[in-house]
Amino acid sequence: MPEWRLGPWLTRLLVAVGIVLCAMVVFTPFELYAQLGFAFTTFLAAYVINRFTTGRLATLILIGISIVTSLRYLYWRLTSTLGFETNVDALFGYGLLAAELYTILVLLLSYFQSAWPLKRKPVPLPDDVDLWPSVDIFIPTYNEPLDVVSQTALTALAHDWPAHRFNIYVLDDGNRPEFKAFCEQAGVGYITRDNNRHAKAGNINEALKVTNGEYVAIFDCDHVPTRSFLQIVMGWFLLDPKLAMLQTPHVFFSPDPLEQNLEVFKKVPNEGKLFYGLTQDGNDLWNATFFCGSCAVLRRSALLDVGGVAVESVTEDALTALKMNRKGYNTAYLAIPLAAGLATESLSRHVGQRIRWARGMAQIFRSHNPLIGKGLSLAQRLCYASAALHFFYGLPRLVFLTAPLAYLFFGAHVFNASALLIMAYAVPHIVHALLTNSRMQGKYRHTFWNEVYETVLAWYIMLPTLATLVSPNKARFNVTQKGGVIEQDYFDWELSRPYIALLSLNIIGFIVGFVSLVFYADSWALMWTLIMNLGWTLHNIVISSASLAVAGERKQIRQAPRVVSNLVATIQTQGGYRFACETTDFSQFGLGVRTTGQLPLRVGEQVWVSVFRNEEEAMFPARVVFVGDNKLGMQFDELSIAQQAELAKVTFARADTWALFWADGEKDSAWVAMKSIGHISLQGFKVLGREANQFVRSRFARLFASTTK
Repeated sequence: MPEWRLGPWLTRLLVAVGIVLCAMVVFTPFELYAQLGFAFTTFLAAYVINRFTTGRLATLILIGISIVTSLRYLYWRLTSTLGFETNVDALFGYGLLAAELYTILVLLLSYFQSAWPLKRKPVPLPDDVDLWPSVDIFIPTYNEPLDVVSQTALTALAHDWPAHRFNIYVLDDGNRPEFKAFCEQAGVGYITRDNNRHAKAGNINEALKVTNGEYVAIFDCDHVPTRSFLQIVMGWFLLDPKLAMLQTPHVFFSPDPLEQNLEVFKKVPNEGKLFYGLTQDGNDLWNATFFCGSCAVLRRSALLDVGGVAVESVTEDALTALKMNRKGYNTAYLAIPLAAGLATESLSRHVGQRIRWARGMAQIFRSHNPLIGKGLSLAQRLCYASAALHFFYGLPRLVFLTAPLAYLFFGAHVFNASALLIMAYAVPHIVHALLTNSRMQGKYRHTFWNEVYETVLAWYIMLPTLATLVSPNKARFNVTQKGGVIEQDYFDWELSRPYIALLSLNIIGFIVGFVSLVFYADSWALMWTLIMNLGWTLHNIVISSASLAVAGERKQIRQAPRVVSNLVATIQTQGGYRFACETTDFSQFGLGVRTTGQLPLRVGEQVWVSVFRNEEEAMFPARVVFVGDNKLGMQFDELSIAQQAELAKVTFARADTWALFWADGEKDSAWVAMKSIGHISLQGFKVLGREANQFVRSRFARLFASTTK
């Protein structure tokens, strides 16, 4: 049967009619009960659509309902709630309104980005390998330890690509002799320079001058690629001669500080998974994929055409992609995990990295504003603007975390409307946004977790982003250190001060509001106003204390994180006995195995461990360091460079390693997320209580010791 499609004019007519109908809904004024009826109708429709339908059309309908309810709330807010009676009311009221305007703008832009992810598939390469292009693999490094960089370099050697058509270069901005010696032994290139101008961007640009591959693949020094990386991504470049850059996801096989300290690793999607799982795929539809500095391939000619990697921003990667799009080049995203790296180990490093990102995007918005200038389509401008505006959430988030205190402490009326009418308009806006985002983002961001992520960083990115808007050229690149250990649990008092202040203010505000509700609520209007503000404050207490729990750093004493993986393996003893087993995890320094029975091995015994890739066997000397019920832990003896490369080939470089890792995670459920964050909130109180008790006791002990001398 023929496929029926709407013609362009009929499509435009239907869109125009839809806009008119939506405008009628948005601008029609309702009294309280009519608005409650409207809210109930939209809730019922959204529930039925979300519960009983599948497919993209249902998602688009939910987006439409969410947009209408949010714009209806905004119109009502602007026309019916701003008649402030005092300067205090106006100060707090307009501050809250500005935060709401920002939030709704970002919500609309995120819908635009994510409504229709492209879901690009790989393009096969020609059967004739002589037609495959030449590729230079760059691994920039500055101050990272050798064992981190060597793992990436050795894994890159396993690429399934003609040996004469790719080269690997370690770009050492630290100019370290031991790195040069390693590269000579491993058979990879080593490039350094006599200065560190423009940091990572300058390092790459210098390497471009002394290499000549048609394409450049860039990996951060802790990002280890699979052997299939080039085979999967390069086909698109041969198909599209205007393609300048293809980005793949950043996957992390170690937990970031939030995952580690809150014990949610592989249970709750991390902060970056939404961007790499959905947002970038949505950007790809509009030819607005961002270069993210690693796990990407760039066409050398296009990169040189825009002057190399951009040096005008500390987020040099995003600005480079922006320049490419302005020049008319295409950028693409392939949502297949083909490399993985180390997350930041501590909260302080995590915050420092996000501050740099926020400064860089503020630089781009200030000095290279995507909304103005030539070369971009409207869709590209919106995608880049959304990315830049996202990092301005610091101030709005702090406003939302303190807004009810304006009423509880100062009696300020930030809404010139009754509490019931506020809830009748605000609740549909909030609930529909949560429901729609849960449907769109559920695999990549769980409900309510965005508030925890933003609260942890809000104070620290607020001032840098605002300062960069004023003085964009003062921001400086800082290297995010990777690798290392945390020798013992500790509480980061310095970083936790903003969380403690927010938590304390909201607790005091809740007490004040509760006392007012019990003793002074002499009317229904006052009672509902207090209840609304108390509910809001309670929510802020939960989010603030959950954020506080992140400051409780947990011990991490392993030299390298273990990657969970079930691989076929055998163990051979010194006496020649051989036992079949499978791995439970591995790292560059050791592995764990599961056996079918208790093996006659003891701690300290020397063995040979074989790991299999199909019919290929790789054998390594090891020492038993742990014996449990049908489980063994082993540490490799000192391996030669050749053995390290072989180990990387059968472990880190396996084509399916990171795809399986990426797929892990629990399904989003608002109720489960609420309980989880509630539990973490209690954990935050416990951490603070324990640390405060220890702090007071240590101070008293010092005071007692000084008085008895």
